[in-house]
Amino acid sequence: MSSLSEALQTISAVIITGGSSGIGKSFIELIAKLKPKLVICNLSRRPPQKNISPDDGVILNHFGCDLSRADDLVRAAEEVTAFLEGRVPTGGILLINNSGIGAFGRFPEPNVARQLEMIDLNVRAVVHLTGLLLPLLRSRGGVIMNIASTVAFQPTPFAATYGASKAFVLHWSLALNEELRGSGLRAMAVCPGTTTTEFFHNAGVGPGATLASMSMTSDDVAERALRAMAEGQPMEVPGWKNKVYTFFGSKLPKPLVTRIAARVLASIRLKRPAP
Repeated sequence: MSSLSEALQTISAVIITGGSSGIGKSFIELIAKLKPKLVICNLSRRPPQKNISPDDGVILNHFGCDLSRADDLVRAAEEVTAFLEGRVPTGGILLINNSGIGAFGRFPEPNVARQLEMIDLNVRAVVHLTGLLLPLLRSRGGVIMNIASTVAFQPTPFAATYGASKAFVLHWSLALNEELRGSGLRAMAVCPGTTTTEFFHNAGVGPGATLASMSMTSDDVAERALRAMAEGQPMEVPGWKNKVYTFFGSKLPKPLVTRIAARVLASIRLKRPAP
């Protein structure tokens, strides 16, 4: 098994989306411990929380942008590219497409606008940002890490758009990895299950609506993702329970697994936060 430190041996800079909290914040903190003073560029609406600072060994540069807006994303990509070419002109780059949102309920709850924003952020922004940065990434080498989900392995009633968006991320990442084979740049998909972050609250799911026994911390997800990266894996499903879940989700007939998913999600995830 490769050590975590091996993941970043050839990496001189990290570009991450959504590093302000949750899994993104855990990536920043873990990377800072593994390779202090590594240059990190965060793209998100909010800057990372205040307890991430240069005193922790993080050289963190925040590029404020709304990734769901194409013009904002183009501007941020140009700024990051110019910054890295001037500040860190050599060495591999790790791009972590982490930002994503969800919504739970019968389509189109809570509204069509939220569904479209989900597609813009979870799908279009991943493809758009990667495409804009690809010349830089190809010239430097490194890894494109895309955060998908365990729901990418089967249709998900009551989270139809979210599940489909993550299925796109998974399949696109694996296909992209094959296209990049031999180029010095590779892609991988990370498929976490239920994670203790703000995600479910923001998606409209109340406390207690998720299975605690299936949950992982964002720190665990970040650690397992970087370990899989060190091992050269094109896909990582963190946690053995999630591996079992996704195995059956991908092997059973699609209509059957959809019916099962509908019953599970209807029973435990259609709870709303208390007002």
